[in-house]
Amino acid sequence: MELTPELLAGAVAIILSLLFSYIPGLNTWYAGLKDEFKRLLMLGLLVLVAIVVYALACWQLLEDLTGIILTCDRSGLIGMIRILVVAIIANQSVYSISLRTEAVRTAKSERQTY
Repeated sequence: MELTPELLAGAVAIILSLLFSYIPGLNTWYAGLKDEFKRLLMLGLLVLVAIVVYALACWQLLEDLTGIILTCDRSGLIGMIRILVVAIIANQSVYSISLRTEAVRTAKSERQTY
């Protein structure tokens, strides 16, 4: 199977989601945040990843590291926006179906009592 930009973005998005769901300490901190902030934080991280990938493509390091070719022009930027949308969908899909640990459920319930 060939590594595509969409596959790479989806994998990074899924990894981010799983990190925030299951890493002890990080998962309870994240669960304690307000929902609006959680969404903005995750969106910001995914945009940051997209910017880094685009910069690596512009410096031709992305092709050297992964074999993925993205052009550093208008069509490449439009492609990166499309890839960002795929990453957001993958990230939120995995987060919504991931099981919540007891510590996360406790952190969420404590947040709701304030």
